[in-house]
Amino acid sequence: MIKPRILEVNRTYWHGAIKEMTIVWTLFFFFALLSAGLHSCSDSSGPGKEIDAGFTIKNVSVPSSVNVAPEAEITVLGQGFANGDKIRLVLLSNSEKNHFINISTVNGDKAIFSLPKGVITGKYSVTVFRGAESFLLGSITLNIVTESSIPDINGMTIKGVVSSDDKGIEGVVVSDGYEVTTTNAEGIYYLASAKKNKYVFISVPGNYEVSNSNNLPVFFKRLSGGNSVEQKDFSLIKTDNSKHVVLAMADWHLANRVSDISQFTSSVLPDINATIAEYKSKGTKVYGLTLGDLSWDLYWYSNKFALPEYLQQMYKVNTTVFNVIGNHDNDPYASNDWDAALPFKEIVSPNYYSFNLGNIHYVVLDNINYTNTGGSNGTIGDRDYRGVVVPYQMDWLRKDLATIKDKSTPIVIAMHIPLYNRPALVGNGNQTNTPRLDNASEIVTVLSEFSNVSVLTGHSHNNYTAEPSSSLMEHNIGAICATWWWTGYHVKNHICTDGSPGGYGVWEMDGKDMKWYYKSIGYAKEYQFRTTDLNSVHITAEKYAPASNNTEIAKYAGPYATPNNNNEVLINVWGYDTQWKIEVKENGNSLGVERVNAMDPLHIISYDAQRLNAKSTVSFPATNTNHLFKVKASNSTNTLEIKVTDRFGRIYTESMKRPKEFDYSMK
Repeated sequence: MIKPRILEVNRTYWHGAIKEMTIVWTLFFFFALLSAGLHSCSDSSGPGKEIDAGFTIKNVSVPSSVNVAPEAEITVLGQGFANGDKIRLVLLSNSEKNHFINISTVNGDKAIFSLPKGVITGKYSVTVFRGAESFLLGSITLNIVTESSIPDINGMTIKGVVSSDDKGIEGVVVSDGYEVTTTNAEGIYYLASAKKNKYVFISVPGNYEVSNSNNLPVFFKRLSGGNSVEQKDFSLIKTDNSKHVVLAMADWHLANRVSDISQFTSSVLPDINATIAEYKSKGTKVYGLTLGDLSWDLYWYSNKFALPEYLQQMYKVNTTVFNVIGNHDNDPYASNDWDAALPFKEIVSPNYYSFNLGNIHYVVLDNINYTNTGGSNGTIGDRDYRGVVVPYQMDWLRKDLATIKDKSTPIVIAMHIPLYNRPALVGNGNQTNTPRLDNASEIVTVLSEFSNVSVLTGHSHNNYTAEPSSSLMEHNIGAICATWWWTGYHVKNHICTDGSPGGYGVWEMDGKDMKWYYKSIGYAKEYQFRTTDLNSVHITAEKYAPASNNTEIAKYAGPYATPNNNNEVLINVWGYDTQWKIEVKENGNSLGVERVNAMDPLHIISYDAQRLNAKSTVSFPATNTNHLFKVKASNSTNTLEIKVTDRFGRIYTESMKRPKEFDYSMK
């Protein structure tokens, strides 16, 4: 009988200086605590039919996810196990794969059983049987690791096998962040690695998954370093994710300040999890993809809230989440870019990597060169940076994309700082695109061989799209935190600096087909625009910032500091791109719709005025945006019929009754 394997997991915790420690877990430590009051089942003719059990197991803890050798022992904690009890494991993705196992040892508050031959990697339900009665204990993800004997090859410092169901998988991309290779017909790979990153990762192939640690996908393994040969095997779980959804979530900025944690847990998290549940109820796979600025470097040490604390909140998202590093996720004590990114790499994941979901190839990039002038141990520097993908990462990107032979494969690039600036309006509502990253042209050239490229970015806390070519489109996505959680703190709404509600992007993928929309937190997905009756907008200190004055207000309110009786209506369409259509009718007659570059007045009263009223710095004032549209009605009371059609033909409407009140909670 094979003894329980000991799992060694490297974790780095970040408070003050970096400390490295090795945590040794046995298979019965790393538990997800389950309620003892779970339902039970039985069958008079044998196991499998649900009835009420005549016994219960109390204080149950089943290992949530474990790496194990074939026929390894598993320990389950609980009170009430008896000699003669049996365990049934049922593969959740294929109920025909199930195993009945005798419990070998019952000792106090634990039961031990050995995995039988034929158990494959996957997630299983765990049920205990006593005669004809049974009791569901919970679920466990088994990552079966076969320690194969692979010969060394001179000059190759990393080797391993990528397998699924005990079979090697050919063509899986493996990398150390510098070198890139693929597995052979037996699933074997070799890398001549200098081990600079001290990890090796796989680009998870489409229609496979890896096991999770909480909800972090374990697609990489740590290395000891040095010149010795290290074997790192990977086990894949076969699944069908050709149809899947990705939630693109930018700029969390969790820092334990201005009620951000309570806002996140009470409003943002329930919205995200409701969206996940809706798709999962239809049998659609759902994945999360953050877009950087998950934490806030300025508060890592003063608030003792850094990347480990971010993870504790992120773990509450009810699906697998891939993460992107942002400029605020770098160590503010570090004096160079490499050291600044170490906490992210040691606590969260590699800072650049790729993976596949179904027919889509995703690439995560770190496009921050964090120079942090003046930073040193114990001293926060200027936290300055350049927006650029550094040369060694560009070399890796070229190698990674070279493994994609079908150039019609949709490519999704996820990174923090936008590739392009917010487009400028030129002429009759047209837009021009100017690069934001220092080496934007180099990146575009590398991507030019692919016919369908989407770039997902954050950083600006705005929504906009840039469309520099027919094959590339950038989506800069509004923030999870909206205006750094301030509007929720001041006036209980959630507004980005461009007037967009705080929210996230939802990408619906079906084969190579891609559709998307912006999901506003706290609203139905059909909420895609907001109307403002400008006759009702007059921003004064008396009404919105009595501790300030009208001179100060006018600096931020601009044209809205003066009454407007021109019967104009402003329409903010946050998901707008050049294939959307905005139509407005008054008494059945079409009105002219003009695309404008302006500020949304709702943000001005929700943030700018509130900061003036508190006699504080207005750090994040309302910004001009060009997803605003203006129409002029014939009078101040006529109802306007507004119809907005997105690029996919989805129609959103509002019958706007006027006059419409202008207030913090307006829709």
